[in-house]
Amino acid sequence: MKKALSIFLMAVLMLGVLSACGPKRDDSSKKDTGKKEETVAKPDKLVVWEDKDKSGWLKKVAADFEKENGIKIEYKEVEMATKMRDQLRLDGPAGTGPDIVTLPHDQVGQVAVEGLLAELKVDSKVTDSFSKPSIDAETYDGKLYGLPKSSETPVFIYNKDLMKEAPKTMDDVYSFSKDFTKDGKYGFLALWDNFYFAHGIIGGMGGYVFKDNNNPEDIGLNNEGAVKGTEYIQKWYKDGLFPKGIIGENGGAAMDGLFTEGKAASVMNGPWSFKPYTDAGVKIGITALPTLPNGEHVKTFMGVKGWHVSAYSKNKEWATKFLEFITNDENSKYRFEQTAEVPTNNALLEDPAIKDNEGAKAVAEQSQYATPMPNIPEMGQVWDPMAKSLQTVVTGKAEPKAALDSAVKQIKAGIQSTK
Repeated sequence: MKKALSIFLMAVLMLGVLSACGPKRDDSSKKDTGKKEETVAKPDKLVVWEDKDKSGWLKKVAADFEKENGIKIEYKEVEMATKMRDQLRLDGPAGTGPDIVTLPHDQVGQVAVEGLLAELKVDSKVTDSFSKPSIDAETYDGKLYGLPKSSETPVFIYNKDLMKEAPKTMDDVYSFSKDFTKDGKYGFLALWDNFYFAHGIIGGMGGYVFKDNNNPEDIGLNNEGAVKGTEYIQKWYKDGLFPKGIIGENGGAAMDGLFTEGKAASVMNGPWSFKPYTDAGVKIGITALPTLPNGEHVKTFMGVKGWHVSAYSKNKEWATKFLEFITNDENSKYRFEQTAEVPTNNALLEDPAIKDNEGAKAVAEQSQYATPMPNIPEMGQVWDPMAKSLQTVVTGKAEPKAALDSAVKQIKAGIQSTK
Protein backbone atom coordinates (compact mmCIF):
# COMPACT_ATOMS: atom_id res chain seq x y z
CA MET A 1 0.00 0.00 0.00
CA LYS A 2 2.78 2.39 0.92
CA LYS A 3 4.57 1.47 -2.31
CA ALA A 4 1.48 2.23 -4.43
CA LEU A 5 0.98 5.58 -2.68
CA SER A 6 4.62 6.44 -3.25
CA ILE A 7 4.36 5.70 -6.98
CA PHE A 8 1.19 7.84 -7.24
CA LEU A 9 2.82 10.84 -5.53
CA MET A 10 5.86 10.58 -7.80
CA ALA A 11 3.56 10.60 -10.87
CA VAL A 12 1.81 13.76 -9.66
CA LEU A 13 5.17 15.40 -8.98
CA MET A 14 6.46 14.54 -12.46
CA LEU A 15 3.35 16.02 -14.08
CA GLY A 16 3.93 19.24 -12.19
CA VAL A 17 7.53 19.40 -13.34
CA LEU A 18 6.60 18.74 -16.98
CA SER A 19 3.90 21.37 -16.81
CA ALA A 20 6.38 23.92 -15.45
CA CYS A 21 8.84 23.12 -18.22
CA GLY A 22 6.23 23.31 -20.99
CA PRO A 23 5.52 26.35 -23.18
CA LYS A 24 3.90 29.26 -21.33
CA ARG A 25 0.45 30.46 -22.35
CA ASP A 26 -0.07 34.04 -23.49
CA ASP A 27 -2.71 35.47 -21.16
CA SER A 28 -2.30 39.00 -22.44
CA SER A 29 -5.75 38.79 -24.06
CA LYS A 30 -7.23 38.67 -20.59
CA LYS A 31 -5.35 41.74 -19.42
CA ASP A 32 -6.37 45.32 -20.04
CA THR A 33 -3.21 46.88 -21.46
CA GLY A 34 -4.87 50.23 -21.97
CA LYS A 35 -4.14 50.06 -25.70
CA LYS A 36 -6.79 49.46 -28.34
CA GLU A 37 -5.49 46.97 -30.86
CA GLU A 38 -6.20 47.78 -34.49
CA THR A 39 -7.43 44.51 -35.96
CA VAL A 40 -8.80 45.66 -39.30
CA ALA A 41 -6.33 46.53 -42.04
CA LYS A 42 -6.63 50.04 -43.40
CA PRO A 43 -7.81 50.36 -46.98
CA ASP A 44 -6.03 52.76 -49.30
CA LYS A 45 -9.26 54.63 -49.85
CA LEU A 46 -12.99 54.77 -49.18
CA VAL A 47 -15.44 55.72 -51.93
CA VAL A 48 -18.32 58.02 -50.95
CA TRP A 49 -21.38 58.98 -52.96
CA GLU A 50 -22.89 62.32 -51.92
CA ASP A 51 -26.00 64.00 -53.31
CA LYS A 52 -25.89 66.19 -56.39
CA ASP A 53 -24.50 69.70 -55.80
CA LYS A 54 -23.75 68.83 -52.15
CA SER A 55 -20.19 67.52 -52.11
CA GLY A 56 -18.26 70.77 -51.64
CA TRP A 57 -18.11 70.38 -47.85
CA LEU A 58 -16.39 67.01 -48.19
CA LYS A 59 -13.16 68.54 -49.45
CA LYS A 60 -12.21 69.77 -45.98
CA VAL A 61 -13.72 66.92 -43.98
CA ALA A 62 -12.21 64.23 -46.21
CA ALA A 63 -8.79 65.85 -45.85
CA ASP A 64 -9.20 65.91 -42.06
CA PHE A 65 -10.11 62.22 -41.99
CA GLU A 66 -7.18 61.31 -44.25
CA LYS A 67 -4.79 63.27 -42.06
CA GLU A 68 -6.08 61.55 -38.94
CA ASN A 69 -6.36 58.02 -40.30
CA GLY A 70 -4.19 57.78 -43.41
CA ILE A 71 -7.12 56.77 -45.64
CA LYS A 72 -7.93 58.71 -48.80
CA ILE A 73 -11.57 59.63 -49.37
CA GLU A 74 -12.71 59.54 -52.98
CA TYR A 75 -16.11 61.15 -53.47
CA LYS A 76 -18.49 61.77 -56.33
CA GLU A 77 -21.98 63.19 -56.75
CA VAL A 78 -24.98 61.00 -57.57
CA GLU A 79 -28.54 62.35 -57.45
CA MET A 80 -29.91 60.96 -54.20
CA ALA A 81 -33.69 60.70 -54.49
CA THR A 82 -33.81 58.25 -57.41
CA LYS A 83 -30.42 57.54 -59.00
CA MET A 84 -28.42 56.68 -55.86
CA ARG A 85 -30.45 53.58 -55.06
CA ASP A 86 -30.66 52.42 -58.69
CA GLN A 87 -26.92 52.89 -59.24
CA LEU A 88 -26.10 50.97 -56.07
CA ARG A 89 -28.22 48.07 -57.32
CA LEU A 90 -26.00 47.88 -60.40
CA ASP A 91 -22.55 48.85 -59.15
CA GLY A 92 -22.70 47.10 -55.77
CA PRO A 93 -22.91 43.51 -57.06
CA ALA A 94 -20.48 44.36 -59.88
CA GLY A 95 -17.82 45.35 -57.35
CA THR A 96 -17.53 48.87 -58.72
CA GLY A 97 -19.79 50.55 -56.19
CA PRO A 98 -19.07 52.83 -53.24
CA ASP A 99 -18.35 52.06 -49.61
CA ILE A 100 -20.74 54.77 -48.45
CA VAL A 101 -23.99 56.15 -49.87
CA THR A 102 -26.61 58.67 -48.79
CA LEU A 103 -30.33 57.94 -49.05
CA PRO A 104 -33.67 59.38 -47.96
CA HIS A 105 -34.90 57.35 -45.01
CA ASP A 106 -38.13 56.21 -46.65
CA GLN A 107 -36.01 54.06 -48.99
CA VAL A 108 -34.15 52.33 -46.16
CA GLY A 109 -36.60 49.47 -45.63
CA GLN A 110 -36.73 48.45 -49.29
CA VAL A 111 -32.98 48.74 -49.83
CA ALA A 112 -32.28 46.80 -46.63
CA VAL A 113 -34.65 44.02 -47.71
CA GLU A 114 -32.79 43.86 -51.03
CA GLY A 115 -29.56 43.29 -49.11
CA LEU A 116 -27.86 46.44 -50.36
CA LEU A 117 -27.08 47.98 -46.97
CA ALA A 118 -24.93 46.72 -44.10
CA GLU A 119 -26.28 46.84 -40.57
CA LEU A 120 -24.33 49.40 -38.55
CA LYS A 121 -22.63 48.43 -35.32
CA VAL A 122 -21.98 51.60 -33.32
CA ASP A 123 -21.78 52.49 -29.64
CA SER A 124 -24.93 53.78 -27.96
CA LYS A 125 -23.08 57.06 -27.32
CA VAL A 126 -23.16 57.62 -31.07
CA THR A 127 -26.89 56.98 -31.53
CA ASP A 128 -27.75 58.94 -28.37
CA SER A 129 -26.12 62.03 -29.88
CA PHE A 130 -28.97 62.32 -32.43
CA SER A 131 -32.67 63.00 -31.98
CA LYS A 132 -34.61 59.80 -31.39
CA PRO A 133 -36.99 60.28 -34.36
CA SER A 134 -34.03 60.60 -36.73
CA ILE A 135 -32.45 57.40 -35.41
CA ASP A 136 -35.83 55.66 -35.62
CA ALA A 137 -36.04 56.76 -39.24
CA GLU A 138 -32.71 55.03 -39.94
CA THR A 139 -33.86 51.83 -38.24
CA TYR A 140 -35.71 49.02 -39.99
CA ASP A 141 -36.91 45.77 -38.45
CA GLY A 142 -35.00 46.58 -35.27
CA LYS A 143 -31.66 47.10 -37.01
CA LEU A 144 -29.76 50.35 -37.54
CA TYR A 145 -28.84 50.96 -41.17
CA GLY A 146 -27.66 54.55 -41.15
CA LEU A 147 -26.60 57.63 -39.23
CA PRO A 148 -28.63 60.82 -39.79
CA LYS A 149 -27.20 63.50 -42.04
CA SER A 150 -30.04 65.99 -41.96
CA SER A 151 -33.78 66.31 -41.62
CA GLU A 152 -36.26 68.31 -43.60
CA THR A 153 -39.93 69.12 -43.69
CA PRO A 154 -41.97 71.70 -45.63
CA VAL A 155 -42.47 75.11 -44.01
CA PHE A 156 -44.11 78.44 -44.82
CA ILE A 157 -41.94 80.78 -46.91
CA TYR A 158 -43.04 84.30 -47.77
CA ASN A 159 -41.77 87.32 -49.66
CA LYS A 160 -41.33 90.06 -47.07
CA ASP A 161 -41.85 92.74 -49.71
CA LEU A 162 -45.30 91.33 -50.53
CA MET A 163 -46.39 89.93 -47.17
CA LYS A 164 -45.34 91.97 -44.15
CA GLU A 165 -45.66 89.16 -41.63
CA ALA A 166 -46.48 85.46 -41.65
CA PRO A 167 -50.16 84.61 -41.07
CA LYS A 168 -50.97 82.54 -38.01
CA THR A 169 -53.73 80.41 -39.54
CA MET A 170 -54.55 78.96 -42.95
CA ASP A 171 -57.81 80.88 -42.78
CA ASP A 172 -55.69 84.05 -42.71
CA VAL A 173 -53.68 82.76 -45.68
CA TYR A 174 -56.90 82.06 -47.57
CA SER A 175 -58.28 85.55 -46.88
CA PHE A 176 -54.99 87.14 -47.98
CA SER A 177 -54.98 85.05 -51.14
CA LYS A 178 -58.56 86.02 -52.02
CA ASP A 179 -57.54 89.69 -51.95
CA PHE A 180 -54.09 89.32 -53.51
CA THR A 181 -54.77 86.83 -56.31
CA LYS A 182 -55.36 88.80 -59.53
CA ASP A 183 -53.52 89.94 -62.64
CA GLY A 184 -51.30 86.84 -62.65
CA LYS A 185 -50.31 87.17 -59.01
CA TYR A 186 -51.07 84.69 -56.23
CA GLY A 187 -51.18 84.98 -52.46
CA PHE A 188 -50.09 81.43 -51.66
CA LEU A 189 -49.00 78.40 -53.66
CA ALA A 190 -48.45 74.76 -52.74
CA LEU A 191 -47.90 71.52 -54.63
CA TRP A 192 -50.95 69.82 -53.19
CA ASP A 193 -51.33 67.47 -56.13
CA ASN A 194 -48.05 65.96 -54.87
CA PHE A 195 -48.72 63.59 -51.96
CA TYR A 196 -45.47 64.55 -50.19
CA PHE A 197 -46.87 68.05 -49.66
CA ALA A 198 -50.56 67.12 -49.56
CA HIS A 199 -49.98 64.79 -46.62
CA GLY A 200 -49.58 67.84 -44.39
CA ILE A 201 -53.20 68.76 -45.01
CA ILE A 202 -54.57 65.21 -45.12
CA GLY A 203 -52.64 64.24 -41.97
CA GLY A 204 -53.65 67.41 -40.15
CA MET A 205 -57.29 66.61 -40.84
CA GLY A 206 -56.99 63.07 -39.49
CA GLY A 207 -55.80 60.91 -42.36
CA TYR A 208 -52.74 58.67 -42.18
CA VAL A 209 -50.77 56.35 -44.43
CA PHE A 210 -50.23 53.28 -42.23
CA LYS A 211 -51.43 52.94 -38.65
CA ASP A 212 -48.53 53.88 -36.36
CA ASN A 213 -46.40 54.31 -39.50
CA ASN A 214 -45.65 50.59 -39.86
CA ASN A 215 -48.89 48.63 -40.17
CA PRO A 216 -49.70 48.20 -43.88
CA GLU A 217 -52.85 46.29 -42.98
CA ASP A 218 -54.41 49.54 -41.71
CA ILE A 219 -54.44 52.30 -44.35
CA GLY A 220 -56.05 55.62 -43.42
CA LEU A 221 -55.89 57.48 -46.72
CA ASN A 222 -59.62 57.33 -47.42
CA ASN A 223 -60.96 57.75 -43.89
CA GLU A 224 -63.12 60.72 -42.89
CA GLY A 225 -60.14 62.92 -42.06
CA ALA A 226 -58.39 62.15 -45.34
CA VAL A 227 -61.53 63.04 -47.28
CA LYS A 228 -61.90 66.33 -45.38
CA GLY A 229 -58.26 67.17 -46.03
CA THR A 230 -58.63 66.48 -49.75
CA GLU A 231 -61.81 68.57 -49.88
CA TYR A 232 -59.85 71.45 -48.36
CA ILE A 233 -57.17 71.03 -51.02
CA GLN A 234 -59.88 70.95 -53.72
CA LYS A 235 -61.28 74.23 -52.44
CA TRP A 236 -58.12 76.19 -53.32
CA TYR A 237 -58.20 74.97 -56.91
CA LYS A 238 -61.97 75.43 -57.31
CA ASP A 239 -61.71 79.01 -56.06
CA GLY A 240 -58.99 79.81 -58.61
CA LEU A 241 -56.32 80.51 -55.99
CA PHE A 242 -53.83 78.10 -57.60
CA PRO A 243 -52.89 78.34 -61.29
CA LYS A 244 -53.32 75.30 -63.53
CA GLY A 245 -49.62 75.34 -64.37
CA ILE A 246 -48.45 74.04 -61.00
CA ILE A 247 -49.85 70.54 -61.48
CA GLY A 248 -47.75 67.48 -62.26
CA GLU A 249 -44.01 67.00 -62.72
CA ASN A 250 -43.39 70.59 -63.83
CA GLY A 251 -45.37 72.06 -60.97
CA GLY A 252 -42.38 72.68 -58.75
CA ALA A 253 -40.46 74.65 -61.37
CA ALA A 254 -43.57 76.68 -62.21
CA MET A 255 -44.20 77.51 -58.56
CA ASP A 256 -40.57 78.48 -57.96
CA GLY A 257 -40.64 80.70 -61.02
CA LEU A 258 -43.72 82.58 -59.83
CA PHE A 259 -42.23 83.07 -56.37
CA THR A 260 -38.80 84.26 -57.51
CA GLU A 261 -40.42 86.61 -60.04
CA GLY A 262 -42.44 88.27 -57.29
CA LYS A 263 -45.74 86.89 -58.60
CA ALA A 264 -46.45 84.75 -55.54
CA ALA A 265 -46.44 86.19 -52.04
CA SER A 266 -45.90 82.90 -50.19
CA VAL A 267 -45.35 79.20 -50.76
CA MET A 268 -45.19 75.90 -48.94
CA ASN A 269 -41.77 74.41 -49.65
CA GLY A 270 -38.83 72.68 -48.05
CA PRO A 271 -35.42 73.87 -46.84
CA TRP A 272 -33.81 72.91 -50.15
CA SER A 273 -35.48 76.02 -51.61
CA PHE A 274 -34.07 78.56 -49.14
CA LYS A 275 -30.80 79.20 -50.94
CA PRO A 276 -32.22 79.30 -54.49
CA TYR A 277 -34.87 81.77 -53.39
CA THR A 278 -32.33 83.95 -51.63
CA ASP A 279 -29.91 83.72 -54.56
CA ALA A 280 -32.73 84.92 -56.81
CA GLY A 281 -32.90 88.12 -54.74
CA VAL A 282 -36.08 87.40 -52.82
CA LYS A 283 -36.17 88.73 -49.27
CA ILE A 284 -37.70 85.67 -47.65
CA GLY A 285 -39.26 85.06 -44.28
CA ILE A 286 -39.58 81.51 -43.00
CA THR A 287 -41.85 80.08 -40.30
CA ALA A 288 -43.64 76.90 -39.34
CA LEU A 289 -46.86 76.42 -41.31
CA PRO A 290 -50.02 78.22 -40.12
CA THR A 291 -52.63 76.10 -38.35
CA LEU A 292 -55.51 74.48 -40.23
CA PRO A 293 -59.19 75.52 -39.99
CA ASN A 294 -59.77 72.69 -37.49
CA GLY A 295 -57.15 74.22 -35.19
CA GLU A 296 -54.61 71.45 -35.81
CA HIS A 297 -51.10 71.91 -37.10
CA VAL A 298 -50.25 70.94 -40.64
CA LYS A 299 -48.87 67.42 -40.23
CA THR A 300 -46.12 67.49 -42.81
CA PHE A 301 -43.96 64.56 -43.74
CA MET A 302 -40.52 64.67 -42.14
CA GLY A 303 -37.70 63.22 -44.18
CA VAL A 304 -34.34 62.19 -42.78
CA LYS A 305 -31.34 61.88 -45.04
CA GLY A 306 -28.78 59.40 -43.82
CA TRP A 307 -25.34 57.96 -44.44
CA HIS A 308 -25.15 54.23 -45.08
CA VAL A 309 -22.53 51.54 -45.63
CA SER A 310 -22.93 49.40 -48.73
CA ALA A 311 -23.35 45.69 -48.06
CA TYR A 312 -20.82 45.16 -50.85
CA SER A 313 -18.11 47.26 -49.22
CA LYS A 314 -14.96 45.33 -48.31
CA ASN A 315 -14.16 47.97 -45.70
CA LYS A 316 -17.30 48.06 -43.59
CA GLU A 317 -15.59 48.83 -40.27
CA TRP A 318 -13.57 51.73 -41.64
CA ALA A 319 -16.60 52.95 -43.57
CA THR A 320 -18.53 52.98 -40.29
CA LYS A 321 -15.72 54.95 -38.64
CA PHE A 322 -16.00 57.49 -41.45
CA LEU A 323 -19.76 57.74 -40.88
CA GLU A 324 -19.17 58.46 -37.20
CA PHE A 325 -16.56 61.07 -38.14
CA ILE A 326 -18.64 63.00 -40.67
CA THR A 327 -21.73 63.02 -38.45
CA ASN A 328 -20.03 64.21 -35.26
CA ASP A 329 -21.16 67.59 -33.94
CA GLU A 330 -18.28 69.56 -35.44
CA ASN A 331 -18.57 68.16 -38.95
CA SER A 332 -22.38 68.20 -38.92
CA LYS A 333 -22.30 71.88 -38.06
CA TYR A 334 -19.77 72.53 -40.83
CA ARG A 335 -21.94 70.69 -43.35
CA PHE A 336 -24.97 72.75 -42.29
CA GLU A 337 -23.01 75.96 -42.82
CA GLN A 338 -22.08 74.80 -46.33
CA THR A 339 -25.37 73.22 -47.45
CA ALA A 340 -28.10 74.71 -45.18
CA GLU A 341 -29.42 71.17 -44.58
CA VAL A 342 -30.44 70.96 -40.92
CA PRO A 343 -28.64 68.27 -38.87
CA THR A 344 -30.32 66.22 -36.12
CA ASN A 345 -27.47 66.31 -33.59
CA ASN A 346 -28.92 67.07 -30.17
CA ALA A 347 -25.95 69.23 -29.17
CA LEU A 348 -26.51 71.57 -32.11
CA LEU A 349 -30.08 72.53 -31.23
CA GLU A 350 -28.87 75.35 -29.01
CA ASP A 351 -25.88 76.25 -31.17
CA PRO A 352 -26.22 79.82 -32.51
CA ALA A 353 -25.53 78.53 -36.03
CA ILE A 354 -28.85 76.68 -35.84
CA LYS A 355 -30.79 78.59 -33.18
CA ASP A 356 -30.27 82.01 -34.76
CA ASN A 357 -30.95 80.81 -38.29
CA GLU A 358 -34.52 81.61 -39.34
CA GLY A 359 -34.84 78.70 -41.75
CA ALA A 360 -33.32 76.11 -39.44
CA LYS A 361 -35.48 77.33 -36.59
CA ALA A 362 -38.64 77.02 -38.72
CA VAL A 363 -37.73 73.48 -39.79
CA ALA A 364 -37.06 72.51 -36.18
CA GLU A 365 -40.43 73.93 -35.05
CA GLN A 366 -42.42 72.38 -37.89
CA SER A 367 -40.70 69.05 -37.23
CA GLN A 368 -42.46 68.96 -33.86
CA TYR A 369 -45.75 68.57 -35.74
CA ALA A 370 -44.42 66.42 -38.56
CA THR A 371 -44.48 62.66 -38.97
CA PRO A 372 -41.59 60.65 -40.42
CA MET A 373 -42.43 59.09 -43.75
CA PRO A 374 -42.91 55.34 -43.28
CA ASN A 375 -39.70 53.52 -44.24
CA ILE A 376 -41.26 50.09 -44.73
CA PRO A 377 -41.11 48.70 -48.31
CA GLU A 378 -44.90 48.94 -48.67
CA MET A 379 -44.56 52.73 -48.79
CA GLY A 380 -43.34 52.35 -52.35
CA GLN A 381 -46.86 51.36 -53.36
CA VAL A 382 -48.37 54.60 -52.03
CA TRP A 383 -46.82 57.44 -53.99
CA ASP A 384 -48.12 56.87 -57.51
CA PRO A 385 -51.76 56.02 -56.67
CA MET A 386 -52.00 59.01 -54.34
CA ALA A 387 -50.46 61.38 -56.87
CA LYS A 388 -52.89 60.27 -59.58
CA SER A 389 -55.80 60.45 -57.15
CA LEU A 390 -54.95 64.00 -56.08
CA GLN A 391 -54.46 65.15 -59.66
CA THR A 392 -57.92 63.91 -60.64
CA VAL A 393 -59.34 65.91 -57.74
CA VAL A 394 -57.53 69.19 -58.40
CA THR A 395 -58.32 69.06 -62.12
CA GLY A 396 -62.02 68.47 -61.40
CA LYS A 397 -62.14 64.96 -62.87
CA ALA A 398 -63.13 63.22 -59.62
CA GLU A 399 -64.52 63.99 -56.18
CA PRO A 400 -62.30 63.41 -53.12
CA LYS A 401 -64.02 60.34 -51.66
CA ALA A 402 -64.15 58.42 -54.94
CA ALA A 403 -60.57 59.37 -55.83
CA LEU A 404 -59.21 58.30 -52.44
CA ASP A 405 -61.16 55.03 -52.46
CA SER A 406 -59.62 54.26 -55.83
CA ALA A 407 -56.13 55.11 -54.58
CA VAL A 408 -56.41 52.91 -51.50
CA LYS A 409 -57.70 50.04 -53.63
CA GLN A 410 -54.62 50.37 -55.87
CA ILE A 411 -52.29 50.61 -52.88
CA LYS A 412 -53.68 47.43 -51.34
CA ALA A 413 -53.43 45.61 -54.65
CA GLY A 414 -49.84 46.78 -55.07
CA ILE A 415 -48.89 45.62 -51.59
CA GLN A 416 -50.56 42.26 -52.15
CA SER A 417 -48.70 41.77 -55.42
CA THR A 418 -45.34 42.06 -53.66
CA LYS A 419 -46.07 39.31 -51.12
